[in-house]
Amino acid sequence: MSLGRRVASDHQLARLLQIGVVLEEVVEARSTRHHREMSEAFDRDTATLLREAASESADHRERLEELIDDLDAESVSYDEIETLVEAQYGKTKPEDFDGVLYDQLCNEETAYKFYDDLVAAIEGSDSTFSVDRDRVLDTLRGIREEEAEGVEEVTAIMERR
Repeated sequence: MSLGRRVASDHQLARLLQIGVVLEEVVEARSTRHHREMSEAFDRDTATLLREAASESADHRERLEELIDDLDAESVSYDEIETLVEAQYGKTKPEDFDGVLYDQLCNEETAYKFYDDLVAAIEGSDSTFSVDRDRVLDTLRGIREEEAEGVEEVTAIMERR
């Protein structure tokens, strides 16, 4: 998702953080679904990856929700955010991918790109927010780094196969 502009207000930041929450919900749900539906054909590395991805997404959601709660902005309804996320990212379903690992790789890459764009949009803005700008950026950079690590983990498993 290319944000294409700077983040200029608490309301806009809250909306973008809410999009991150919904993206994390999607990753968590898909990872959990894959893990639950795994056949005996999956190796221990894949099972561990899926469990950890779901847990990490839950942690990311909590960190984003803390920022949203501290913002001085009216939040956008989650129904509206889910509609936006579905329009942007919901075009593919887990079964559209040739395998669990490809789906997980797509999820990790999508999340990484979203956070990378969001960090760039905030860095490119001279706006002040009702929450500490450095705290927001530190949180988002940390999540972005964890998403990058997720991409590397999935890729490593795929290469071993």
